[in-house]
Amino acid sequence: MDSANWWRDAVVYEVYVRSFADADGDGAGDLAGLRSRLGHLADLGVDAVWTTPWYRSPMVDGGYDVEDHRTPDPLFGTDSDVLDLIAEAHRVGLRLLIDVVPNHTSDRHPWFRAALAGGPERARYHFRPGRGADGELPPTDWRSVFGGPAWTRAADGEWYLHLFAPEQPDLNWDDAGVRADFEDLLRFWFARGVDGVRIDVAHGLLKDPGFPDLGADDEEIAQPPDRGAHPHWDLDGVHEIYRSWRKLAGEFGPDRVFVAEAWVDRPDRLARYVRPDELHTAFNFDFLRCDWDPDALRAVIDRTLEALAAVGAPATWVLSNHDVVRHVTRFAPGGDLERGRRRARAALLLMLALPGGAYLYQGEELGLEEVEDLPEAVLADPTWERSGHTRRGRDGCRVPIPWSGTAPPFGFAPEGTSTWLPQPAHWRTATAEAQAADPGSMLRLYRAALAARRAQPALGDGTLTWSPASPGVLSFAREPGFACVVNLSAEPCELPENGRVVLSSVPLEGGRLPVDAAVWLVGS
Repeated sequence: MDSANWWRDAVVYEVYVRSFADADGDGAGDLAGLRSRLGHLADLGVDAVWTTPWYRSPMVDGGYDVEDHRTPDPLFGTDSDVLDLIAEAHRVGLRLLIDVVPNHTSDRHPWFRAALAGGPERARYHFRPGRGADGELPPTDWRSVFGGPAWTRAADGEWYLHLFAPEQPDLNWDDAGVRADFEDLLRFWFARGVDGVRIDVAHGLLKDPGFPDLGADDEEIAQPPDRGAHPHWDLDGVHEIYRSWRKLAGEFGPDRVFVAEAWVDRPDRLARYVRPDELHTAFNFDFLRCDWDPDALRAVIDRTLEALAAVGAPATWVLSNHDVVRHVTRFAPGGDLERGRRRARAALLLMLALPGGAYLYQGEELGLEEVEDLPEAVLADPTWERSGHTRRGRDGCRVPIPWSGTAPPFGFAPEGTSTWLPQPAHWRTATAEAQAADPGSMLRLYRAALAARRAQPALGDGTLTWSPASPGVLSFAREPGFACVVNLSAEPCELPENGRVVLSSVPLEGGRLPVDAAVWLVGS
């Protein structure tokens, strides 16, 4: 793959900065800590790193409530730390993608403060009069993704829209000033050497100007749109914005890229975001949410590849991220985490053998599970409060990474440091240090799989052909001469004849592929 099209089959590693590595001993990860661990990522074999927001923020929503997109928050470091991170990533052969949050700002953003004071910046947000005799009711029935109404009443009596927390007022993308400022922001970061941008809530920027009622409850609002004319998700007008962004990126060279977080209801709707003149890639959430079921997985793979091939875009596969339950736990029947890890090993080989690129979430290479027993007192996700303590939120997948040693903080921070979320004591066997010495560990499998993927000319961008297989077994070929077999049935299965095993998620049993396992073969 030429350097201009590196993104078509890249493997990108997501870093949730607050939980990756802490250099200054305050219990929270930072940019210097990330820089110190870039060697781990280079050794892992990924092509690029995507960092979650580290900008100035009150941290109501883990940094996704941005006060200033151009300045790092002191929690994470200084401007010098940012420049050092970009330089060091490039020195070790990694590209760097940053997060941009265009749907909303922090309520401490200068624009919003001026808007509350009645300044012209008010046009950059959605302020509406309330309903009822005295305007005491919200303008619509829209609900926040985090729970509760999507409207909060300001001191002057009008209501402002926030599809997430009240501290995250939604921007009005019909305002020319909003569009111009974000284009300036993109130029600012591309000029500083950033290689790409992940777009948060890419499907949500525009709202129906008529503000019709939705008629949805809290659970429905958090899901992709299930109707053709949703008032605030996946409106057609967002594509004009992304066409202008694509042209802007081209000013800095053909290798600067975008990836969209776009929750939509069908693959053909996702494909609209990655047409040739729009964004480069988009996360495939249908694959992420798919059960460990052969028919469901094959259907998702087929629908995705068909829809994206129609616009000439590659698929971007993902199993976990900072917003969902870790897939080891999702794949664990009845809470059987060992079975979940076994399936996670097989899922890795499946994902990396599919056409296109992939995103890995920090800690999945260590086989980490969701931490489901965090004390209520430490829960920081706004969903916890907004749901009236009925939904614990996403903190369970954001617990700091265990690097080394036999007790917390496991090398995440200087010895004796209390981490912002507590680490389970049993993670002493899951540290990167411990797994590096274990040939059968999840970490060693990830390293081997990424190295083998890079070495195999059949893998990466391209197409696949399904092969005949027993019920419950997925088998496909990639040309030239590569095969992947995944056994989701209840019995060991036979392997294709004349194939040489390159990599197996678990040891074979008498030449047969065990249950919940996957294998790569060449020459078949």
